[in-house]
Amino acid sequence: MQAEKESEGKDIHRQIVEAAERLFRQVGFQKTTVAEIARELRMSPANVYRYFGAKSEINAAVCMDLLGKIEAEAEKIASSRGTAAQRMRNLVASVEKAHSKLYMSDRKLHELIAAAITENWTIMRKHNQRMTGILEQIIASGMAAGEFHPGDAALAARLVNTACIRFCHPRLMVEYEQESEPVLDQMVDFCLAALVPHPPFRHQT
Repeated sequence: MQAEKESEGKDIHRQIVEAAERLFRQVGFQKTTVAEIARELRMSPANVYRYFGAKSEINAAVCMDLLGKIEAEAEKIASSRGTAAQRMRNLVASVEKAHSKLYMSDRKLHELIAAAITENWTIMRKHNQRMTGILEQIIASGMAAGEFHPGDAALAARLVNTACIRFCHPRLMVEYEQESEPVLDQMVDFCLAALVPHPPFRHQT
């Protein structure tokens, strides 16, 4: 009986998040009220508040859903076959693609992610930590295989993130939209040049 109740609770929780995401996509998270989410589900606002203490918690849950999809794809890339360099390139490209898709197709949801970054929501900090950890895992595997210089994989991951931030930060994506260069591949090439050992230079005799 208890298990059934918990399962039903999870279902309703999911339905609220999905309904909120639909409304956020249409009118934006700031204009969407709890009453409108409740109406969408044909339930009372009081029932919504049984699962979420405040509207801000619903905002965070929808945001976490979007970020969770990016993380799942990143983990898949990290554990795939291929060189560390190729996996790193695929990872950065995947994140850029996800944010670009939101920016181009779902501006209202893009605004939600932008708010989470600007206002430093806890879920965004945790997401950034997880994504940096996934990148660190790829770089560490490249170092272990001799593909990259031995060194501090955690620091290298933070440096790559910082170098590529304009391709996945909502506000920077807007600011640099008209800039033709550097493109993402150029930035990743630049980062890889710092990670990959170069053969020793030899003077011509």
